[in-house]
Amino acid sequence: METRAQPENPFTIAEADYRARHWRATTSGTLRPGTADHKRAVADMFRETFNPYRPSVIAWPKLDPETLKRITSLPIWDIAVETEGKARLRMAAYAATMTDPEMRDAIARNAWEENRHKEVLTKLVEAYQIGMAPEPPYVVPRDAEWAYLVTGFSECVDSFFAFGLFELAGRSGLFPEELIETFEPVMQEECRHILLFANWLAWHRTTLTLYRRVRFEFRVLAVWLFLAYERIGMVRTLDGNGEVHDQDNNFTISGTKDVSDTDIGLRDILGVCLSENARRFSGYDPRLKRPRMMPTIAALLRTVLPRRRPGSPANRSANIPPSP
Repeated sequence: METRAQPENPFTIAEADYRARHWRATTSGTLRPGTADHKRAVADMFRETFNPYRPSVIAWPKLDPETLKRITSLPIWDIAVETEGKARLRMAAYAATMTDPEMRDAIARNAWEENRHKEVLTKLVEAYQIGMAPEPPYVVPRDAEWAYLVTGFSECVDSFFAFGLFELAGRSGLFPEELIETFEPVMQEECRHILLFANWLAWHRTTLTLYRRVRFEFRVLAVWLFLAYERIGMVRTLDGNGEVHDQDNNFTISGTKDVSDTDIGLRDILGVCLSENARRFSGYDPRLKRPRMMPTIAALLRTVLPRRRPGSPANRSANIPPSP
């Protein structure tokens, strides 16, 4: 896939950003998974909402010492770079196994964009001189479908919480607005990625015989169990030199304290995640499937978690309105 030209002025940048966030299929009626209209709409959505930003020309803002220390001390950079590298390889490997040309093209484009995310993180690490362990070798997965499922469902979990953390980071004032704006296209791109995954999943299920569908659903259950195990606390990884490092594989869920200087209750955090998740998906055709697991769990949890008093100091300083 070729890199498109970088927009030349703020007007074309704004247009590209708008197109990346808003899309409607030209087909009328429902978009039922398994139909040609649905499959074509998914492929068109992903291709036509492409944002042509280039990591090599990002102007990283100069940070004051306190902000620089806050950025460099986040326990995520090694695993973030590694995760994007694995995602690119896993998606490319799965795309190579596909026979449907439209879905294969969409997932191959997704792999290319994952590599671009890795480039963005690498440029940030270089710009702010963040110490990194040597990257481990990236190995083509033996089971491409399993690897793609793990990556897809993992992104659905991480993106849901990342949307909320990113919004809280912007509200906190702890990070410069220029840095927030620099990462904004990446955050929206993650929304497109999990939108693609949710619709691939719905489409793929319709292609399976009853026996293969039952087997596939057991694989999906196994993936969720694997992800639950993986996200319990810290994980230990080996770097490229074979040395052991502890990494916070759970940062998107537990990282509120690192992006905000206020004590925010879990119920309010979930509320921000839900509202941001809805906002980021709102520009895309409502007939396309959305990831439902994390929003459903978050909404259920909010029904049993205690409310904070309206106007509590923590919520006021974090600019969080009273919980409904």
